[in-house]
Amino acid sequence: MKRLTTIRLTLLLTLVTLTAAAQKENQFAVDAQLRTRGEYDNGYATLRSQGQEPIFYISDRARIALDYQRKNLELKASVQHTGIWGREDINKGAGNVTLNEAWGKMTFDPGIFVQIGRMPLSYDDERLLGAADWNNAGNWHDALRLGFENNVHRVHLFATYNQNTSDTHGGYYAKVMPYKQMQGLWYHVDLLPQMPLGISLLALNIGYEDGKAESGHTRFMQTFGGYVNFRPEPFFVDASFYYQRGKDSSSDYVSAFMASGNVSYDVLGYLDIRAGYDYLSGNDGLNYNQHAFDPLFGTHHKFFGAMDYFVGRVGFGLQDIHAGLTGHFGRHVDLSADYHRISMAESVYGFHFGKHLADEVDIHLSARIMKDVTLTAGYSMMFAQENLAYIKGGDHTSWQDWAWLSLNINPRILFTTW
Repeated sequence: MKRLTTIRLTLLLTLVTLTAAAQKENQFAVDAQLRTRGEYDNGYATLRSQGQEPIFYISDRARIALDYQRKNLELKASVQHTGIWGREDINKGAGNVTLNEAWGKMTFDPGIFVQIGRMPLSYDDERLLGAADWNNAGNWHDALRLGFENNVHRVHLFATYNQNTSDTHGGYYAKVMPYKQMQGLWYHVDLLPQMPLGISLLALNIGYEDGKAESGHTRFMQTFGGYVNFRPEPFFVDASFYYQRGKDSSSDYVSAFMASGNVSYDVLGYLDIRAGYDYLSGNDGLNYNQHAFDPLFGTHHKFFGAMDYFVGRVGFGLQDIHAGLTGHFGRHVDLSADYHRISMAESVYGFHFGKHLADEVDIHLSARIMKDVTLTAGYSMMFAQENLAYIKGGDHTSWQDWAWLSLNINPRILFTTW
């Protein structure tokens, strides 16, 4: 009798456990973000002229993200509003509202997934493909992504195809997105725990319209390369190299490359010291072929100085010698300073002042006020050379600086399982 009772209790407990597991199969989360940023612009992105007054404005981003998950299925939708304070009328009914994410993801054993919809494509150090979070709108792509992932290997294959309307005969695309179509393959391997080494390979084929609606001809440019990071504590070393060939929307021949190397050292968890060098090939002004490297759809604000003077393809190429340090004050406050010496990669015909373009100093502060609230601030100074004024316009002898203050409120409003 006692044995029968024990069996019954065991069966009952098993049934309760299975029922509870079944009830917890579904997860649903609601996340919100309000990011407000005020900026003082006295030479951001382009040189101001002598006597030109600075600009001050406040921008913001408000997001609501819904995420549903159950075994082998995830569905996410995120809506955002971006704008500058005062841009819209006091009683205007429509604002700049965008569906910045809307995708579904199905997973299958062993480690295979299919994802489709509007999504960010962010890989490695975000040099070529990144979420561009500094920009209030961010980057997203309407894409199909197939992949395989386990503890060592990750393989992603993705493809996009853009069109203006459903009745565009001939398939001409009028460049709402910067490309008409894109196919990509990314492979990453982590050699752990044997060695703290990660290696990534990336191949992209991007189709650009040639600007002729009557033909709708698409030109294709290929990008191949890789990214390596090595973490033998307390060091961190990373390097990348990419090569581009083919045709873009305006060039019959593209041959360009970029290379980057960085090293940092962690001093007892209190101070990070770093240095690096970036090289982007460019044109010398003597031929019509395209030798300037295109960083495509990366997080451009992350590289070549915070003042964003060198975003996207730079016709004369670029060299950036940079160094910096970050101090950690407790668990919630970081203060960093970075220096960039920017020069052209090519000796451009018609330039008589060497290759040096500018020196930039960036200071950045981040402080976590509470669990889901962060205050960040920055101040940058640009010391321009005459070459930069020749390229960008403005007065290189004028004082150029930029400051900003941002409050990021990012709570998880709801999380439930059933």
